[in-house]
Amino acid sequence: QVQRVESGGGLVQCWGSLRLSCAGSGRSLANYAMGWFRQATGKEREFVASISWNGGRTYYSESVKGRFTHSRANAKNTLYLQMNSLKPEDPAVYSCASQFLGGGATTSAAYADWGQGTQVTVSS
Repeated sequence: QVQRVESGGGLVQCWGSLRLSCAGSGRSLANYAMGWFRQATGKEREFVASISWNGGRTYYSESVKGRFTHSRANAKNTLYLQMNSLKPEDPAVYSCASQFLGGGATTSAAYADWGQGTQVTVSS
């Protein structure tokens, strides 16, 4: 069974930073494209960032481009999302997802395995 476990969420002041982690268990993340998605209360899930299975391609939504950085540490079987300059519109439950040998799709339907999510809250 493939599991993804997110951590690193919490409360941060506006314009502060957080680093989210997504740890893989059951199978190595090395052959998987990984995506981050978020869902705010009362809103639909939206794409945040993704990275292809070999790390060669990285994609970001326009709303986070330049502020968030996606990276993977295959040796640690962990994926990171560094979030800087957090804004009042960023609070949501952030979830990671994986796609075997994927290219880093920006749509949630492409991903088969999901974590439970971690809450990010931004105070003004």
